Amino acid sequence: MRVYILSRNAELYSTKRLVEAAEQKGWEVRVIDYLKCSIEIMKGELKINYQGKTLPVPDAIIPRIGASRTFYGTAMVRHFEMMEVFTTSGSLAIKRSRDKLRSLQILSKNGVDMPKTIFASNKSSAKDVIALSGGAPLVLKILEGTQGVGVVLVDSEKAAKSVLDAFYGMDVNLLVQEYIEEAGGADIRAFVVNGEVVGAMRRQGAEGDFRSNLHQGGSAVAHKLTRKERATALAAAKHMGLGICGVDMIPSARGPLVMEVNSSPGLEGIEKSTGIDIAGKIMEYIEANVTPDPSTMKKKRPKKDNIGA
Repeated sequence: MRVYILSRNAELYSTKRLVEAAEQKGWEVRVIDYLKCSIEIMKGELKINYQGKTLPVPDAIIPRIGASRTFYGTAMVRHFEMMEVFTTSGSLAIKRSRDKLRSLQILSKNGVDMPKTIFASNKSSAKDVIALSGGAPLVLKILEGTQGVGVVLVDSEKAAKSVLDAFYGMDVNLLVQEYIEEAGGADIRAFVVNGEVVGAMRRQGAEGDFRSNLHQGGSAVAHKLTRKERATALAAAKHMGLGICGVDMIPSARGPLVMEVNSSPGLEGIEKSTGIDIAGKIMEYIEANVTPDPSTMKKKRPKKDNIGA
């Protein structure tokens, strides 16, 4: 089996774990910086070049596309798809997941619950937007923000109006969401692989911070999902069309509410908090969906025993 991991940094925990898991299967694995790829398009022929050389066609790819490089990264994924290469996350599904507004529209249409959300242009009245949202406190999110960056909690209507006026004045696209006070700064991430929840963790924001993102200083512990939480996570992954994703939910009095579906979820937090080999689960997903080219299979090296040592 020949597998490419599309990642800009081979030293990231997630990338290294995926390499380890593929090598444990005896597969040929390479980390490919997708920004160093170029594509050739000719009549009846598609190629991908990497650092000036044509890349051999792999059996599967694992996209780890950064949010700021979504357009270029998904173009590469789409090219592999057209070359009939299996991808653990499709190009269209990745693009959908990166658009916060589009994601919520898709989930809403399919009956997945979420915090009430308002989207309006900078020509709208901040006062009207606040009223539609149900009043303060409110959470304001920049559409292009990631890892908790660009998320603001405002605790009064006066503060909300000031922040909205400021962002609208800069022509920044915002989502305005109800604040779920009973969550207490915690959320739940369910890690879904091939239609199955393979691990879940509860993340708690740092003291004084309502954001639970680990990149913002939050902490994580293993979490046993309720039936409703599991069903919500699986529905979100299914309707977003993602084979691998992290579904972020916030607990509320009316049940779990989906905040985001992440198409390139990190492995470090979930593996360390749960002790589950998530990278291995991803390889099993590939194995279940790909018939490898015999020429790309490697023999596993026998383990050395300690007899006579």
